[in-house]
Amino acid sequence: MQTIFRGKHFITLEEWSNEEIDTLLDVSYELKRAFAMDLPTEYLPRKTVFLMFFEQSTRTRNSMEAGITQLGGHAHFLDVSNMQIAHGETAKDTAVILSRMGHAIACRNCFWKQGNRYLREMAAASTVPIINMQDDLYHPLQAIADLMTIQEKRGRNTRNLKVSVIWAYATTHKKPISVPVSQVLLFPRYGMDVTLAYPEGYDLPDWVIEKARQNAARYGGSLRITHDQEEAYRDADVVFPKNWGNWVTDEDPEVRSAALEANRHWKCTVERMKLTARDALYMHALPADRVNEVEDAVIDGPQSVVYDEAENRLHTAKAVMALTMGGR
Repeated sequence: MQTIFRGKHFITLEEWSNEEIDTLLDVSYELKRAFAMDLPTEYLPRKTVFLMFFEQSTRTRNSMEAGITQLGGHAHFLDVSNMQIAHGETAKDTAVILSRMGHAIACRNCFWKQGNRYLREMAAASTVPIINMQDDLYHPLQAIADLMTIQEKRGRNTRNLKVSVIWAYATTHKKPISVPVSQVLLFPRYGMDVTLAYPEGYDLPDWVIEKARQNAARYGGSLRITHDQEEAYRDADVVFPKNWGNWVTDEDPEVRSAALEANRHWKCTVERMKLTARDALYMHALPADRVNEVEDAVIDGPQSVVYDEAENRLHTAKAVMALTMGGR
């Protein structure tokens, strides 16, 4: 078990070892048990975290705000359209100033080819930990909550668990690739056999696939890619049917396109869930584009664990803050 975390950035789980992730999970479980017992967990009294949002948020904002409150600290919600960022203030200057006023800076910036770069620029200048609340490439807070939920439902030993990350049709907006990227990089590190399924044109970056396969080889998992959604559902223990944008092949931010409409049939249905293993889990980062991505009968059905998954965003967020803002 690793115990030295104070000041460590949380930008991608690729920069956290498995030992560090295991400690993070252990702390998440402890905090969740304390929450269930209504026990105090004020590990960060008088500590301040700044929450910078370039986009909308429900689970991420509220898990961070409620989480820091339960840890005894305070969150400042910062809509960047009301900050000097809107007038051109740089990531460096923002990071230096905020890190002199508080104890961590969390940021969500999902703009393609900008978000992760912005967080890296802040991290280079900040004297406090930078926490990634989702960028264009990574969503580590979602991935760690997903892993926690899988372990809760299927045990801490996830070796040879069949997990399918499946593209699904949605029209709400052109979504980042950060959730599937984080999942395919993390899950093979815990011995899972991961299937990545998507229609032609919705590829993830080549470097992601290469790194995911390296992780699989090192830790005993596997990764395969298919363009057949039924194949991905067949015998899967866990399925993540979720939309992501075709940013790699088409950088146009417009959600509606001929490529999207040609794949309306990529949808999680009751019939497709029948292809999965007995008692397979349906998971989704939320918000789900109901009717388009998934049938109500699935997301509201007995195999769905989406609300447990969403609650775990709270406990894992608390663990990240407790370790990086406090810890030792």
